[in-house]
Formats: sequence, structure tokens, C-alpha cells
Amino acid sequence: MSGVEILMIVAIVMQLVAVVIALMLVRETKYSVLWISCIITLLALCTERIMQLLSFDGHHVSNLTYAWVGIIVSVFLSISVVCARLLVNHVDRMSHHRRLLENRLLTAVLRTEEHSRASISRDLHDGLGPLLSSAKMSLSALSQAELSDKNRETLRNTAAVIDEAIRSLRDISNNLSPHVLNSFGLVRGIKNFVDRTALLHNVKISFNTTLRDERFDSNIEVIIYRVICELVNNSLKHSGCTNIDVDIRFVGGRIVVKYSDNGCGFSLNDVSDSGMGLPNMKSRISSLGGSLRLKSRPGEGMSAHFEVSTNRDIPQYSKRDSRLLKRLERNGKKN
Repeated sequence: MSGVEILMIVAIVMQLVAVVIALMLVRETKYSVLWISCIITLLALCTERIMQLLSFDGHHVSNLTYAWVGIIVSVFLSISVVCARLLVNHVDRMSHHRRLLENRLLTAVLRTEEHSRASISRDLHDGLGPLLSSAKMSLSALSQAELSDKNRETLRNTAAVIDEAIRSLRDISNNLSPHVLNSFGLVRGIKNFVDRTALLHNVKISFNTTLRDERFDSNIEVIIYRVICELVNNSLKHSGCTNIDVDIRFVGGRIVVKYSDNGCGFSLNDVSDSGMGLPNMKSRISSLGGSLRLKSRPGEGMSAHFEVSTNRDIPQYSKRDSRLLKRLERNGKKN
């Protein structure tokens, strides 16, 4: 037996093994047309190899038989290629649909979180705020009475504590649900946050923007605001910076945000374990169809960049997915 015959026998065995695997895939997957076409093609190729082996042994195989086998191979190989192309398109559509659904689910979760923040903020503002204001008014009335120096000093200290409690309550309420952002938009909200932060932490924060009083979808405004606040807080907490630059541009229907500080920097390889909340920021930006890119090295500060489209197409979902998402959003509003 020659080397060519041995190789042909090996090829036949390999093709038969492939046939068995394809038969298993027909049972285990729903792409049966593709696998059946592959099976017929492989069997036809096996038949062609067997006829070639027979011809080596002196058996005569007609040209018509070779022609029919070649036609079968060509037809079903073409069908397999077309089915494979359709399969790839289907997988791409399913993957795209899954990403859209994941983003919509994340958006629903973020909205639920914002509704909860707003509810807590209202409870603090409408419940505890008036109580502290009443206590301050009572102290003011009490200060008009004749008191000893010791009692008057105690009264002043108590009034100072209540004033500090009112300021802290106002800050907590604003952090939970930024009233300036909700009432006046993204630029005013960020400007208010930047000014308050620079004053409290004695750091220079430069805020530049081409936006004015434009309003965008509330979800877009809240997410961009939260991400910028998180970046600033991370810089103040971890980098020891003295200068922060925040730049927001509106270009071609997209909001482009560039951020940088002059802090100590960090290694991007260690960022996942640094407690900086970067996965949360990335997921928020991802829910808007954008991506957060970071650049940093130890001793060289940090910069961040992300873009968000303000006119995304609304994806279509199945009835089952839509019911699930609406239920999540309703639960968020109730909370």
C-alpha cells in the first residue's frame, strides 16, 4: 500500500469522525440545516476518496459517477457556507440584542437607585430639616432671656452645633439628589459641585465647557454628573492633587468629557483593587453606549476621557424583556 493510499484512508476516517460530530450537533443545536449540509458534503467527499482508492486497485469508476459526486459536494458545500453566514449574522444579532438588553437593565437599576436617593433626600429635607430649624428658632428665642454667662456659652455652642447639623444635612441631601442639576441642568449642576468642592478642599478646579443651559435626557445628565463627581472625589482622596481640569464639549450630537489631575497617579494594572469605584463608573458610562478610558502612571497624574451620544436610537425588545424592564422601573419609582 502506497503512502498516498494511507493518507486517503486517514482522510476518510477523519471525515467520518467529522460526520459523527456533526450528527451530535444536529441533536444538540437548532442549526440543523447547516450540520445536515455538512454531513452530506462530508459523506460525498468520503465517497470520492473511496472511489479513488478503488481506482488505485484497478477498479473502474465511471466519469459520470465522479461528476455526480462533485456536483453533490459543490451544492451542499455552498449551502453550508450560506448557512454559516446566516448563523454568524444570527449570532451577531443575538449578541447585539443581549448588549442592548444589559444596558437597558443597567439603566433601570440606575434609575431605581436615583429614585431611592431622591426619596431619602426628600425625607431628610422635609422631615429632619424642619426639626433642626425649629430647634434653632427655639434657641434664638431662649437667647433673649436673661442667662448666666455659663448658660449663654452653652447656648452658643448648641446653636453652632445645630448650624453645622443643618449644613451637613443640606450637603447630604444635595449629594443624594443634586437639586441644582435637577432644576437647572448639567452645566449648572457640575459648576455648583466644582465650586463647593474647591472651597471645601482648598484645591484649584478648572471647569471649561461649550455647553450653556442645554438640557438632555435626565438619565444622561445624572450619569455624567455622578461620574465627574466620582472622578473628583477619587482625585481628592487618593492622588493628593492640587489642580483638577474638567472639560465638557458638545460635538456632533455627543457630549465629550475630558478630565485630568496633577496628583501622584497610579498603575492601571492595580486599579481594580484600589477602591476607586471605577467598575461602577465604567458600567454607568456603558449604559449610555459609551466607554471610559483612563491614562495614568505613578508620579504623572491621571486623565480620563469618555463620550456619550445624546440621540441614541431606542432599541426594540421582546414583550417578555419589555415587561421585565417596566417592572424594574415601576419598582424603582415606588421605592
